[in-house]
Amino acid sequence: MGSPARLILAIAGLWLTLVCAPARAADFSDWSAVVVAGDWQGSGGGPTEAFDNARRDVAQALTRVGFRPGNLRQFSTRPDRDKATRPARTDVEAIYRTLENLTAQAQGGCLFYLTSHGSPEGAVVADRILPPRILRLMLDQTCGRRPTVVVISACFSGVFVQPLSAPNRMVLTAARPDRTSFGCGETDRYPYFDACVLSSMPQARDFRALAISTRDCVRRRELAEKVSPPSEPQLSVGAELLPILPLYGFP
Repeated sequence: MGSPARLILAIAGLWLTLVCAPARAADFSDWSAVVVAGDWQGSGGGPTEAFDNARRDVAQALTRVGFRPGNLRQFSTRPDRDKATRPARTDVEAIYRTLENLTAQAQGGCLFYLTSHGSPEGAVVADRILPPRILRLMLDQTCGRRPTVVVISACFSGVFVQPLSAPNRMVLTAARPDRTSFGCGETDRYPYFDACVLSSMPQARDFRALAISTRDCVRRRELAEKVSPPSEPQLSVGAELLPILPLYGFP
């Protein structure tokens, strides 16, 4: 057989190998993650454990789907109360420095999760309001172009969607820009949105499926509790991230 024929057969064999090879699943072992409880006061002004409960249990849920504890940091406004997970104290500058360090060591992707109160100007982070433009700069300078998932659980958190949206990002918020979310009272275990994230994660296939299940869960919870107007969680998935999200499946 002549060399041109052998070359054609070799190319055909290589093509069949590539086509028939199973797609290799990605994982979260090289992702950096930050989970922040932004406040400790409930909607009535008294102390609440809702945000710290969500922070702690969301972080634990992330490790169950493959995030490495060494690449994940937690922040709390009352860190001394949690001797088990030993979170850092919530502070915008400290969060940014931590993102810098984490993204230098874990370069596969980024996750940022904040649970707190919110306003049309942004989300409460300790004694400050974190506006969308500042969070965008923080993520641009640390996570950059890598796959990134941002979750903001707060009233009016839809104000973050447009400023944070990018081809490589998924942004999920607990409410529309003009709506409150619910479950931030002194006796609540979790905000409704965070409770739905946690209850939906074991059945979800990936982050996009988690977002869709969480939105449906929030709608059902608000109907059951007869609260209104509905918060209507918002979701944006960038065009570059959309086709690869299923590769980052939950085990």
